[in-house]
Amino acid sequence: MSVRDRAGIATAKRIVVKVGSSSISGDNAGQIAPLVDALAAAHGRGCEIVLVSSGAIATGLPYLRLSERPNDLATQQAAASVGQNLLIFRYQDSLDRYGIVAGQVLLTAGDLENATPRSNAQRAMERLLDLRILPIVNENDTVATHEIRFGDNDRLASLVASLINADLLILLSDVDALYTRPPHEPGAERIAHVPFGDALAGVELSSSGRAGVGTGGAVTKASAARHAAESGTAVLVTATGLVDEAFRGADIGTWFAAKPRHTAASLS
Repeated sequence: MSVRDRAGIATAKRIVVKVGSSSISGDNAGQIAPLVDALAAAHGRGCEIVLVSSGAIATGLPYLRLSERPNDLATQQAAASVGQNLLIFRYQDSLDRYGIVAGQVLLTAGDLENATPRSNAQRAMERLLDLRILPIVNENDTVATHEIRFGDNDRLASLVASLINADLLILLSDVDALYTRPPHEPGAERIAHVPFGDALAGVELSSSGRAGVGTGGAVTKASAARHAAESGTAVLVTATGLVDEAFRGADIGTWFAAKPRHTAASLS
């Protein structure tokens, strides 16, 4: 069942964590190790963890001698092809400290919108978790096109959370929470709790992430959070640097309450 509040995070059985490109690439590549520390701690207590990680394109850019994300699809695909290999290596190199094995899962929008590939993806993910493998999911940028792209891995993470009936989805980025207006503006206040179904009326959300690297922003996070909450998965939005505190249930970030899930017992 989904987690009711932050206090329940410590006992959650299945958690999807999404991290953005700008949090684990370039100058922030060093954040992979503390992120893995937090994931390994939860894994060690028996929690099933799925990591949805952006960063393939951003990781590949220096090897293509590019300083920012290209606009054309072919170069994005080339950067992703190079960067995905390096990104998974960096995660596995860090996970080796804990004896945890990662499994790479690359998806496109069509995989989760069509019944047969969706069922295949669900079966593969469930088996990986049964085997105590830590799945690392990313969009398959090398073959994706503009028409079928998820648009941002926040949405992908919400779809994965729904696919595996996760108790909790943690969306990590450069910002510690959602705010009533862009956090750098005067009068911006942290939104600590969003009740299920709250439309956040009057809230001015930013629509872009860090220039030249990521593609997401507060709008995509709020949209992804609502999707996950609708399927019964609670959501916490916070900063990558606060991931350890997030797993300990600290009063940080923005909490999206989930729609209650009906169980066989509750329907009898």
